[in-house]
Amino acid sequence: MSKAGNKLIKSANQALAYARGEISDGFNVNVPEEIDVKSIRNSLGLTQPEFSLRFGFDVRAVQDWEQKRWQPDRAARILLTVIAYEPEAITRAFAH
Repeated sequence: MSKAGNKLIKSANQALAYARGEISDGFNVNVPEEIDVKSIRNSLGLTQPEFSLRFGFDVRAVQDWEQKRWQPDRAARILLTVIAYEPEAITRAFAH
C-alpha cells in the first residue's frame, strides 16, 4: 500500500479509537460528582429566580438542587462549573 494510503488507514483507526473513548485528545473534562449550587448562586449575589433566569435553569430545579432533593445531571454540573468560575462566559455566549 502507498504511504498516503497507510496514513489514511492510520487516521481512520485513530478516529475510531477516539470515538470509542479508547484515546483522548489530551484534554479531559473533570466533571464534579457533586456541586454546591447554593454557594455558586450566593457568590453571584442572585436570588433563585434571578439565577434561574440568567442561566436558563428552571427555578424548581434550582430549589431542588439547593435542598439536596435532586442532584444536577452531568450536563448541568458542567454548566454550573463554568458558572462558578466564569459566569461572564455564559452571559457572553447567550447574548446573541
